Amino acid sequence: MINVTLRQLRYFDALARHAHFGRAAEACSISQPALSMQIKELEEALGGLLLERSARQVALTRFGEELAQRVRDILRSVDELGDFARASQDRFAGRLRIGMIPTIAPYLLPKITKNLTRMHPELDIRVRETMTPRLIQELVEGRLDTAIVALPVSEPSLTEVALFDEKFLLVRPGSDEGTPVPSREMMREMRLLLLEEGHCFRDQALSFCNMQSAPPREMLDANSLSTLVQMVSAGIGVTLIPEMAVPVETRSASVSLARFRDPQPSRTIGMVWRKTSPLARQLLQISEVVCLSAGKVRAKQSLRSLRA
Repeated sequence: MINVTLRQLRYFDALARHAHFGRAAEACSISQPALSMQIKELEEALGGLLLERSARQVALTRFGEELAQRVRDILRSVDELGDFARASQDRFAGRLRIGMIPTIAPYLLPKITKNLTRMHPELDIRVRETMTPRLIQELVEGRLDTAIVALPVSEPSLTEVALFDEKFLLVRPGSDEGTPVPSREMMREMRLLLLEEGHCFRDQALSFCNMQSAPPREMLDANSLSTLVQMVSAGIGVTLIPEMAVPVETRSASVSLARFRDPQPSRTIGMVWRKTSPLARQLLQISEVVCLSAGKVRAKQSLRSLRA
């Protein structure tokens, strides 16, 4: 019988993800020599080399690559055992790992955390902020319980729950206050400031303006909505921001805001989680807290339909 521990599997999973002993050890909150020893013992127990070691990085052997996927499945199943036990209790307690995209987290996270803590004081809320592809990957691999993103994500293994729709507003320099709102055709002739590649909000803004093939030199990229708004305030161009970001991002900027004529650009905010998650019922309750935190009530009907 092979003597392998869950601790060794978790260490190996961290090493496979980080491809670096130091970063993996830091993620596991242990020393690098201790991690190395555990990996060595795992190799001896399995009877094969898992890693190709070099001075700068770690590469998985073919055996290691095949094992890494199996280990992820095992760890996800183990975590779901704990979720199953928690789901059988009347109270909602323990660890809750929530992911959010950067164009949502700064504006909703404080309210969501406050409401969840008040309603479920025994929850240990852990938040991960990154872009949608990374969130979906971590969710599928079992490293997150749920994520709040712009829908759709179109991942067959995930449940998607639409919560509310949110409009985009045009942000222009303060001197443009009161001038006619440009059409989407006119937007293509303006210097449009966008988030950098990888943000779904960038793609949504480009789609509205029909600018998928616009030359890069006509646009400037930033890594946050705050930077975009400040660039507009400096007279560099114009940008679009989601409605929930307006109170935070425009309070200290000399900009003007305008709504587009119908049909207005918008996005659908929702929650996603694994279809196999034992916490589905609790996550559905949390989705209602998200609506409450966002000041949205019309998502209630769709949530009742899903529950039915």
